[in-house]
Amino acid sequence: MTVSALTGLSGSGDWWSKAIGYEIIKGNAIWRFAFILLVVVITMATGRIVQYFIAGYAQRRQEKRGINVVSLFMQGVSKPASVAILAVGLFICRGFLVFGDEGISSSIGIYWIKVAQAVGAIALAYALYRLVDVIEYYLEIWTGKTKTKLDDMLVPVIRKSLRITIAIIAVLWIADGILEAEIRTILLSAGVGGVAIALAAKDTIANFFGSITIFADRPFQIDELVRIGEHFGPVEDVGFRSTRVRTLDGHLVTIPNSVIANSIVENVGRRPFIRRTSDITITYGSGEKGARRAVEIIKEILAEVPEVNSDAEKQPRVYFNKFNDWSLNIYMSYWVKPADYWLYHQVNERVNLEIMKRFEAEGIEFAFPSQTLYLKKD
Repeated sequence: MTVSALTGLSGSGDWWSKAIGYEIIKGNAIWRFAFILLVVVITMATGRIVQYFIAGYAQRRQEKRGINVVSLFMQGVSKPASVAILAVGLFICRGFLVFGDEGISSSIGIYWIKVAQAVGAIALAYALYRLVDVIEYYLEIWTGKTKTKLDDMLVPVIRKSLRITIAIIAVLWIADGILEAEIRTILLSAGVGGVAIALAAKDTIANFFGSITIFADRPFQIDELVRIGEHFGPVEDVGFRSTRVRTLDGHLVTIPNSVIANSIVENVGRRPFIRRTSDITITYGSGEKGARRAVEIIKEILAEVPEVNSDAEKQPRVYFNKFNDWSLNIYMSYWVKPADYWLYHQVNERVNLEIMKRFEAEGIEFAFPSQTLYLKKD
């Protein structure tokens, strides 16, 4: 029996039914749908309010006590909490609708529940996704205590891996476990396509295992100076696919990790010293006394430079070692420490200028390639 029959006034009754929200749609009055809309708005507003209070509490706690597990946890669950409240609101909304033979199709009611469960699962997955920040924070503390910088690069890699894993598991769980989609059938039917994708992604897989080799062997650290093939410069970043090297010219070179794993890596940054060898040539007119004095001067200069290593095994070496066609040759070798590339050049400059100054004072002339021609007159 309809509302118009109860009133006895067909025209006025229909108008009154619409006015008070009693018009029947699939066995449900209009006010039920309006109430559902109201519940959704309230739950969304409540979720925003809860999110605001949780985030504010976490911020205040962090300002008073510093970063800790509680503040990181509260920050992580603040946004997922609003999604969880929306899922609760969807469950409540279903109670205001009539399903079955006299109302909306019961299959819609079943899917309504599944959608609400899916939203709840999304809230849980979202919370786990954000709580990875807690693991990242303590991993950074742990890696900060180690001397190597390479393990610092593991932190963002682990963070990305955990988040990708959580996202994949959440998608499979919601699609297969809640929405009951035929994921297994889809995956099995995609077997041939999976083989093609695997073949196409073989380089990516090789780079992934190359990155594992780099993290396991640690041939270099971040900011260390390396030579990989024809590329020379400090390491800026190590990822799962490639390593980035900044050349001395300023260019950023991206090298696949599979190439690095199969290449000779020269770690220049780990050398304890930087060695310089040089030949200093003086004229034959300097004679024996001049050659002897030149060797003494160079030894005195190197002994006065604090960055030049003076250990027994790595002490400076200066010898008058051979006669060139056009000069007397003095061999000079020394080691600079610490092994700073630019400090090495500064030390070389100081040594060179001091040698020039002392040679000029002693009247010792540098030689340069020349020839003497004798002309015979008939």
